[in-house]
Amino acid sequence: MLPWKRVLRPLAALLLTATVAFLPAASAHADSAPSSGWNNYSCKPSAAHPRPVVLVHGTFGNSVDNWLALAPYLTSRGYCVFSLDYGQLPGVPFFNGLGPIDASAGQLQVFVDKVLSTTGAAKVDLVGHSQGGMMPRYYLKFLGGAAKVNALVGIAPDNHGTTLNGLTKLLPYFPGAKDLLSAATPGLADQIAGSAFLTKLNAGGDTVPGVHYTVIATKYDEVVTPYQSGFLSGSDVHNVLLQNLCGLDLSEHVAIGILDRIAYHEVVNALDPAHASATTCASVFS
Repeated sequence: MLPWKRVLRPLAALLLTATVAFLPAASAHADSAPSSGWNNYSCKPSAAHPRPVVLVHGTFGNSVDNWLALAPYLTSRGYCVFSLDYGQLPGVPFFNGLGPIDASAGQLQVFVDKVLSTTGAAKVDLVGHSQGGMMPRYYLKFLGGAAKVNALVGIAPDNHGTTLNGLTKLLPYFPGAKDLLSAATPGLADQIAGSAFLTKLNAGGDTVPGVHYTVIATKYDEVVTPYQSGFLSGSDVHNVLLQNLCGLDLSEHVAIGILDRIAYHEVVNALDPAHASATTCASVFS
């Protein structure tokens, strides 16, 4: 293991603990989030921020735990923020994003309609971590979401799947392993590079007209491998490598989504490009 990794992991755990300690307590359901914070259905978008932001958690995440830092970061800046649970498996509490991804996209469709109905907004912006940055593309492409979404911001998304550092290539050597994975946790199987789901999702192009796409990746990603597989191709795509903004940022796959304020600054730039400011190492203090 490289020396910086030995330092990073306990440091990330310490930072996460501190973050959680100073944020409002929350259960595993977003409906329990503070009424003055996110998932406040009386929130009305302002002229400055006319679109609600829907946060889409990653695999094994849920509507609260994934967003204990980013949701308050956005609400404090005047955004109406909402988050959902999706991809639940029967008998598996708290850990979501494990069901078939096309079905999860249907859950997102229902949730976006609810947010639009209660807020009166014409469109939403989507911000997702990991699977949550990739799954909405199915909603945009196949479920009519492009008419209801202005922007999709993916934080370490696996848009073209993952090899898990080559581990997925070993599945053929274990008879029945791939079938078991597909049956038990289809949401995981769908994310393997070359899966039938990803083949369908990416056929004919990565993007759909009318939606602004931003991808924020980290070269230290140990889950989405290679990290470049998260990047999209298209005419309205902004691909960002976090270390090009701050070479000192060592965030890996989890940290970039749950505590990295440098990445969050770039999220806000994507949500409000007219008032964007340079993202640097100093953005951690913004």
